[in-house]
Order: sequence, then structure tokens, then C-alpha cells
Amino acid sequence: MRTNHLWLKRITKLGLILMMGVSMGADAGLFGHTMSWKEEVLLHDGSKIIAERYYNLGGYPAIESQERAALDVTVTFNLPGTNKKIVWKTDYDQAKPEPNSLNLIRLDVVKGVPYIATYPAGCIAYNKWGRPNPPQILFKYENEQWKRITLAELPSELINTHANVIVGQPAAKLLKSFYTVEGVNAENHDIDEGPYKTILREAYAGAGGGCEELIKYKGYWIMPNDPVARGMVDRKTK
Repeated sequence: MRTNHLWLKRITKLGLILMMGVSMGADAGLFGHTMSWKEEVLLHDGSKIIAERYYNLGGYPAIESQERAALDVTVTFNLPGTNKKIVWKTDYDQAKPEPNSLNLIRLDVVKGVPYIATYPAGCIAYNKWGRPNPPQILFKYENEQWKRITLAELPSELINTHANVIVGQPAAKLLKSFYTVEGVNAENHDIDEGPYKTILREAYAGAGGGCEELIKYKGYWIMPNDPVARGMVDRKTK
């Protein structure tokens, strides 16, 4: 599995989680610190739409990093058969208290209604979203906005369907401006089956992925009832 899809890799030390963004990619043309591309999206009924992906990028999260960290991502597409433009956006600022930091798995339209499936990108995001199991966050486009829905509210046509968008992003040096359906599938080829690639119906044994339950304490994410971590934070915030 590609390292940027190890979404719940344990990164704790003495119970303290450093508030870092999720590492992502860079640009088709590399103009400034952005990346963008278009891709064909194969819907459940066999029809296709074109989605545009756009990333704002920050610095390199570590000395050995090959890719810049993503600051936010925007996905734009037209509702099939119309000129109505739909936009979905997420950011990767782990310091924000509200839930964020999602990676897109699937985009689809059922009976004229857009749906998306995502997973939390990292341990902090997983805790922000309430440690879901199946470990996926689902949305429906309703009243001109994206509304989180339960698995029971997701159309049955989409249960157990696979990723139909590039999960994460291509390597910056190999980035293309346009990906066909075959190109999307090729990019996702090395991703393991499971919550990274499939909309699951049942609870997933590895949903936690090694991520401990965390609480936010003075701007840091720590394990509950961990006096060592609390002491470290107290010293940092004096």
C-alpha cells in the first residue's frame, strides 16, 4: 500500500500527538505550490462525468519528504445533464477544532443527487470524526450544501462499490493533466481493499488502525488519563 494511504498509522509518543497536516502532492505544471488535474469518473450506472481536482500545498512535512503537505483540496464537477456546478472542499489544518481532513474515495450521482464517500486522513481526523466504524464519512448534496449522512441513508446502489476517483494524489513528478477511467484505476491499483478503496457495509476489524482514542488538551491531542502527556503539554504551554 502506498504510504500516503496509511491513514491511521500510529504516530504517538508518550501519548502526545503532534498537530501536523497530512502529506499529499504538488502540480501538473508545478506553478507555485499547487497541483491540479481532471479525471473521468465512472458512475454506478455506467455513465461518466469529469471532475477537476485542485490542491493548495504547503511545505515539506519532513526532511525526507518527496511531496509537499496538502493545505486543502477542492473537487468540482457538473451535475450530469446540466450546467450546475457542484463543489466539495476539505482542508487539512489539524489545529482546527471542527472535523476536517478527509480523503475522497468515491463520487457518484443517484437519481440526480450527488453523494461522496471519504475516510479520515490521520489519527487526529479519525478522532475528530468520532472514530467511525465502518471508518468512512459519507455525504449527500442537499439544499446547496454537503450534509453528512449515515450508512443507512446511502443509496443501496453505492454499497460495496469501489473507488472511482484517484485516492490521494499521483506523485508530483508523474502527474498528468487528465486521467481516463483506466488511468484512475491504474493509480489506485496498489491500494489495499477495505476502507481506502470500498464503501463498506459492515464494521471493519481494523477501523482504528492503531490509533488510540484521543482528546484535545490545550491545543494538543493526547490520550485520555495520560498524566505524562498532560505534563508535557503543561510545560509547553506555560
